[in-house]
Amino acid sequence: MSYKKNFVLDTNVLLHDYDCLSKFQENDVYLPISTLVELDKFKKGSEQINYNAREFVRVLDTLTSADFNLKGASLGEDMGMLYIVTGYELHKKVEASFPERIPDHRILSCAMAVSDLHPKMQTILVSKDINMRMKARSLGILVEDYANDKVKDVNIFEKAQEIYYGIDSELIDFIYTDPVGIPVEQFRDEVPDIKFAANDFFILESERNSVLVRYNPFTDSIKKIEKASSNYGIQARNTEQKFAFDALNDPEIKLVALTGKAGTGKTLLALASSLKQSKSYSQILLARPIVALANKDIGFLPGTEKDKIKPYMQPLFDNLNVIKSQFHANSAEVRAIDEMQKTNQLVIEALAFIRGRSLADTFCIVDEAQNLTPHEIKTIITRTGEGTKMVFTGDIQQIDSPYLDMHSNGLAYMVDRMKGQNLFAHVNLIKGERSPLAELAADLL
Repeated sequence: MSYKKNFVLDTNVLLHDYDCLSKFQENDVYLPISTLVELDKFKKGSEQINYNAREFVRVLDTLTSADFNLKGASLGEDMGMLYIVTGYELHKKVEASFPERIPDHRILSCAMAVSDLHPKMQTILVSKDINMRMKARSLGILVEDYANDKVKDVNIFEKAQEIYYGIDSELIDFIYTDPVGIPVEQFRDEVPDIKFAANDFFILESERNSVLVRYNPFTDSIKKIEKASSNYGIQARNTEQKFAFDALNDPEIKLVALTGKAGTGKTLLALASSLKQSKSYSQILLARPIVALANKDIGFLPGTEKDKIKPYMQPLFDNLNVIKSQFHANSAEVRAIDEMQKTNQLVIEALAFIRGRSLADTFCIVDEAQNLTPHEIKTIITRTGEGTKMVFTGDIQQIDSPYLDMHSNGLAYMVDRMKGQNLFAHVNLIKGERSPLAELAADLL
C-alpha cells in the first residue's frame, strides 16, 4: 500500500483555515463540489468566517487553470495534487443510512467514491464537525479532525503555577531584600533543577519562609511579586490573582492570557487593571465574540445594532458594575468611569466591530477568547499598533463554537505558540472567587 494518502475536505475545514490546502504535504486533496456550493453562501459578510470563504476562493483561483477539470492542479513543489469531484450521486451505502440529499451526505458519498476509485490508498475525510465524523465512522469511512493547528498538551490549563519546596531560606531572604531580584545565572547555580521560561510565575518555599516570583526576561532576573495595591478597588484574593495582576500591570508585557474556569475573576482582573492604567492608554477596549445560539444569526434579533449585541455584552457590563460597587455612587472613581464611557475612552462592543482596525495606544481585552479560531486570534493580535496591550481571557472547557474544542481553539493555540516569548505571559486561575456556590458548581456539575 502506498504511503501517499487522499484527503477529502469538509466545508468547515475551508472556513476554519483558508490556507488549509498548503498543509497536506505530499498527499492529494479532493474537494467535493458540494463544499464549493456551501462556501458560496458564506462569501458575503464581515465576520472572520466570511473573510476565510473569500480568501479560500482566491487561493483556489490561483491554483487552477483551464485544464484543471481533467488533470487537477499541483499544490506546489513536493506536494500533492488538488481535485474537485463533480457528477456523483449519493453512494448506495450512504443512501441506505442517510437518504436525505443534503450537502453533508454528498460529501460522505464523495469520500466513498474516492476510496472506491483508489482502493490501494487510504482515503480520509477531514471534518471539524463531530456529528459528521460520527456519521463517517458509522459507514466505515476513515475520518479525522483538522489537526494542523491543534494543541496536543492542554494540561497547563488544569494546574496552578509550580511550587518548589526545599529552597534555601537565605536565598528567599535575598530575593525579598533586593528590589531588582536575583540574577538568573546566580539563581540557576543555587537551584539548577528548576525549569522556567520568560514570564513564568512560581512559588519558592523553605522550612522558614516562601516567596512569589516571576522570571523577568527584560532584567534577566528572578524577582519577587510586589504586593499590588488595589487595582481600582479590586484586590487579589489568591496567589494566581496576584500573578495575574503582576502580568497585567507590567507595561513591558504586551500580550497576556488569563485562563480558568468560571468565577475565577479573569475578566474582572483585566478590567480593573485597565482602569488603573487608564491614563497610560488613549482607550480601553473590551470585546467578546458573538456566538449565536441554535445557529440563529444576530440579524434576526429585534432592535438596532446596539440592541442586538447588548445581551451578548452584558457580562462585560456586569464586571464593570462590580468595580463601580467598590465605591460610593457619586465618588470620583465612578464619575471617571462614566466620563470614560461618554467620551469613548472606555468602549464595550462586539469583537466583529473591531476587526480591520489598527489598535494603537489601546488596552484591549478580548473576553471568551476560547470561542475564537487560531486564525482569528492571529488576525486580532496582528492589528496591534504602538503602545497597545492585548489581554485574552477564557475557559477552554466552555466552548460554544460548534467546530472548536479544547485542542483547536485560538486561546489554547496562542498560549501554546507564545509561551516563552518575552512579550507574553500566561496565568491559569484555579480557585473560584465568585461565591462558594459558584465554585462548587464549577467543580461538580
